[in-house]
Order: sequence, then structure tokens, then C-alpha cells
Amino acid sequence: MQSLVDFLNGIIWSPALIYLCLGAGLFYSIMTRFVQIRHFGEMWRLLLSGKSSTKGISSFQALAVSLSGRVGTGNIAGVAAAIGFGGPGAVFWMWVVAFFGAATAYAESTLAQIYKEEDNGEFRGGPAYYIEKAMGQQWYAWVFAIATILACGFLLPGVQSNSIGNAVEGAFGSGGMVETAIGTFSFAKIFTGTVISVILAFIIFGGVKRIANFTQIVVPFMALAYIITAFVIILLNVDQIPTVFSMIIGDAFTPMAGAGAAIGWGVKRGVYSNEAGQGTGPHAAAAASVDHPAQQGLVQSFSIYIDTLLVCSATAFMIIITGAYNVHGAEGFIVQNVAADIAANGPMFTQLAIESVLPGIGKPFIAVALFFFAFTTILAYYYIAETNVAYIRRHIKVNGLMFLLKVAMIAVVFYGTVKTANLAWAMGDVGVGLMAWLNIVGILIIFFMAKPALKALRDYEEQQKQGVTEYTFNPVKLGIKGADYWEGKYRRKTGKEPTAEVESEPVEQPST
Repeated sequence: MQSLVDFLNGIIWSPALIYLCLGAGLFYSIMTRFVQIRHFGEMWRLLLSGKSSTKGISSFQALAVSLSGRVGTGNIAGVAAAIGFGGPGAVFWMWVVAFFGAATAYAESTLAQIYKEEDNGEFRGGPAYYIEKAMGQQWYAWVFAIATILACGFLLPGVQSNSIGNAVEGAFGSGGMVETAIGTFSFAKIFTGTVISVILAFIIFGGVKRIANFTQIVVPFMALAYIITAFVIILLNVDQIPTVFSMIIGDAFTPMAGAGAAIGWGVKRGVYSNEAGQGTGPHAAAAASVDHPAQQGLVQSFSIYIDTLLVCSATAFMIIITGAYNVHGAEGFIVQNVAADIAANGPMFTQLAIESVLPGIGKPFIAVALFFFAFTTILAYYYIAETNVAYIRRHIKVNGLMFLLKVAMIAVVFYGTVKTANLAWAMGDVGVGLMAWLNIVGILIIFFMAKPALKALRDYEEQQKQGVTEYTFNPVKLGIKGADYWEGKYRRKTGKEPTAEVESEPVEQPST
């Protein structure tokens, strides 16, 4: 199984996907005139001003749900893996992916808002919806939906729960071994898997509102606590900061771990962590109640900065500044600062970094941080999988699909907690890569067909210039087809039919 998954990863994560991720981000940055810089202030304003409704969640809640998906094991174990296999220079390429990825995140999240639907009193949307409506290719939308259900419902949750199990066992010990029908596992992992499964069941059976209410409290708290801890470690080693920057920038352009290793690992873990272009963020973006689709696109763009430039950078600086890492090469270690048996694709680099500065705190702190980071990511994955099941249910009326998804997700999470990390990470990479290929190709095709995300941005900027106090969105006027929800909202809000004609003020006739 490991060799098969590695073979698939070799195909999916070929240099072509790396160029596609960076290329799409650069393309949308240019087309939007670097929206991620120009509207940075507007992102902050929108983040704090949104409100929820009976059908949707607020902009901040949608940000929290999408951040719960972005901020996960990739920020702790994934950054460690990038440094362990690509050297410190991989961090630079994670930053590059974040900068350009912010434009990709704007595009995909705005598309999700434009083509969202109402489903049983809730907003639903995402790549499957906008691929069908904007591209007119239902078969392609089905492929994405099925790939996403497999990835987010069955592959990725195991990666997150596995990291929790490893961190808890590393921090508190194994607690003895237990014989089970599926193998012999430590008591710590079995107990952890049971606790995670029970809490997960309670939340996901409560619907998207319960998920949003949980994540809007937990995500900001856990991210802030993590960043503060990193800041303390950096302050205690402030004299090392110039050296760290020198290593990151210098190694970014040298073949430290083989030609292109820093770029490859930096981009791979960058995409895995911030998920820009992957197609996961748009699902939460579609659930938000906003006055204009571009507003949520801007908010989701800001989430990339939080994930990579803050949380991922916090991990990278802790690891590099304390020297708690090894760098693997083709024929052995290029750099070896810690024991050879410490896996680069786990949380141990980060635990050792904190432990070296704050003895007795590193292991339990990372165990707790990983629990919250990974658990909220599992919640986001459930919501994404649920949304794509809802998409399929639009076409095939089968009862019980949602219940089966919930049960399967809980089983996968428990199983992932007790299994080894290498296969889980490799299978997660397959899922991420498939979704990224399908989504990025989709949003590029949609751009050349109709440019809906760009039209929405221009419309929003035009209303900004006019100083409107209440934004409206008329998709028909912009030449955007298939945005049924927004056509109906415009009709209800203005009492007029959405038309392509621009209404003008009556012109006064000159007096004679």
C-alpha cells in the first residue's frame, strides 16, 4: 500500500502541480492587480463587520471555519517536514505560496459566493457548484465532488487525528499496550481516539451552526496562544533572528537537499497548510451571509496570511532558531542537530524546539495545540465532505447519505489516531493533490470563459468609489449567468428584475 500511494504521489505531485499552484497565484495576482495588497485594509474592516443570518454564518465565522481547515497539522508537523526534507529555504517558498495564494483564495471564494445555493435553510457552495454552473460541465463537478468526499471524508481526517495520537503519546507516554481486533496499540492512542470520536460526533450531528460556533471561539484562541509562545522563544533568542533570515533566504536558492527540494517541499507543504487553490476554503466561504460576493473573497484571502505568514512562520522560527531539526538528503543527513530516529513528518521538531527553551512545557503544549489545531481541521473536513454529499444529493435522491458520512468519518478518525504516520501523510498528499489539480484547472477555465470573480471585484470597487452604504450585486448586469441566489436577492432587495441595462438618472431638459 505504501509503495502504491508513493507512486501516485509521484505522479500527482510532479513539478507540473508546483508550477500550476504558483502560476495560478501569479496569474490571479496580476489579473486582480494584486488584490491581496490593495485591499488589505478592507479585509480587516469586513472581518470585523459581518453578521450571521438564519440561513448563513457571519464572515468571521466563515473565516474561522476555513481557518480551522487551514490551521492544522500542516502548521506544526508539515512545517517540520518541509524543513526536514527541503532545508530552511523551504520556508521562503511557503511564504511565496502564501503571497500569491492569497489571490487564488480570493478568486475561488468569490466564485463560491457567486454560485452558492440555499439547501434546507442553509447556504451551500464550493467548487462542485461553480464548476457545474460557470463551466457547464456537470461531469467535471461530479469528479471533484467524489474526489473531495474521498479526500476530506476518508483520507485527510486520518492525517490530523494521527498527529494528535502521536503528540499525546509523546507527551504523556504510551500507558501500556492493548490487544485489539485490528492490532496492538498503546492505551494512550486508544483513549485519545475515543475522546476525539465522542466530541466529533457531538459537534457534527449539530450541523454547520454548531461547527461555526465552536470554531469561532477555539481557532482565534489557539492560534493566538501558539503565536505568543513562539514570540517568547524568539525574544529569548533575539540575537539569532538575522541568522535565521539569512538561512531561509540563502537556502531558498541553493540545492541543499537536492535540486529543487526547497521549492518542492516549500510549495507542497505551503499548499497543504494554507490550502489556497486546493478547493477546501470555498465551501466555508459560500456559507457566509454577505452583501456582495467579493466581500467574502477578500476575507478568505486574508486567512492565507494568518495561516502561513503567522502560524507557519511561528513554527519555522522556533525550529530554526533553536536548531531542533535535521535535513535529510539523498544519501543521509545534510544537517543533523537532533537524534537520527526523530521523524521529520511529525511534531517532534517543534516539541524539541519549545522544550529546549521552556523545559517541561514543549511536549504537553504541542500535544494540546495539535489537539485543537487538528480537531478543528477535522471539523472543517467534515463540513467540506458534507457539502459535496449535498451536491450529489441534488441529483440522486438517496436517504441516509449524511448519516453514513458522519459514521464513516468518526470511524476513520478513530482508526487514524492509532495508525502510523507515514502512510497517513502520503494518503493525505494524494487527496490534497487531486483536489488542487481539479480546482485550479477549473478556476482558470472559468476565468477565460466569463471572468466572474474579476467582474465581481470591479463591481465592488466601483461601488466603493461611489461611497455606497449598502452594497448590491446584480449578476445579470455584469454578464454572469447561473447566479440564481443573487438574482433572487437583488429582486427581493430592490423590487426590480435584475437586468443587463444600467439605470440612469433622468436628464433635465434645458429651459427655453
